[in-house]
Amino acid sequence: MMGTILPLLEIRDLHVEVEGKEVLRGVTLVIKPGEVHAIMGKNGSGKTTLSNTIMGHPKYKVTQGDILFQGESILGLAPDERARKRIFLAFQYPVSVPGVTVAQFLRSSILAVRAGEVEPRDVRKLIKAEMAKLDIPDSFMTRFLNEGFSGGEKKRLETLQLRLLQPKMMVLDETDSGLDIDSLRRVSESLDSQRAGDRGILLITHYQRMLSYIRPDFVHVFLSGAIVKSGGADLALELEEKGYEWLESGANP
Repeated sequence: MMGTILPLLEIRDLHVEVEGKEVLRGVTLVIKPGEVHAIMGKNGSGKTTLSNTIMGHPKYKVTQGDILFQGESILGLAPDERARKRIFLAFQYPVSVPGVTVAQFLRSSILAVRAGEVEPRDVRKLIKAEMAKLDIPDSFMTRFLNEGFSGGEKKRLETLQLRLLQPKMMVLDETDSGLDIDSLRRVSESLDSQRAGDRGILLITHYQRMLSYIRPDFVHVFLSGAIVKSGGADLALELEEKGYEWLESGANP
């Protein structure tokens, strides 16, 4: 008899405050290995708060509930410790870091997260191999991190980071923001190629368009800091057609 599959990420009755204001109001979510969950919702509904709280941003204060990764609470862990456990957050708006080249950043990240797994002498070869798969030119490596990058370039670089760091849990916060049609397809297909039986994806988005490339197992609707409806991939199509008003008013679909 097979044992119960342990959730990869488990969020239990999570309440979160930002600067004294409650933003998340009792979020419960379970993501098992191999599953892709999408969270959809309007601006200000709490989606980005959830992603930042998962990664331990100090601005977000957990007042109730818990976040477990592979069965252990991570609330007491700093963001870098969570990253070493192989939790990855792709930001909606990746920040620029003048003075730090892409090559320096990637090398430091790989050696920090995959210590003991990747030898320092192999890092350059690993980076070049993954760059080739994403058609990223060598000139990227000498540029300062995200400085002067277009929206598409920033997201392609984050996709490169994800492929290099090999996370177990991927939290993608509106990765489709600022992408044209071709960039969206390229980035989405690369992300979808990272699906695996031992990994999980939490994809946060406004629109259904990205879900055409990364088909979710479950879709959850966020309103006012809580999940108000869950369903399969077809729920995203329903939201695209109806919007969120029918849920806000409490109407039945």
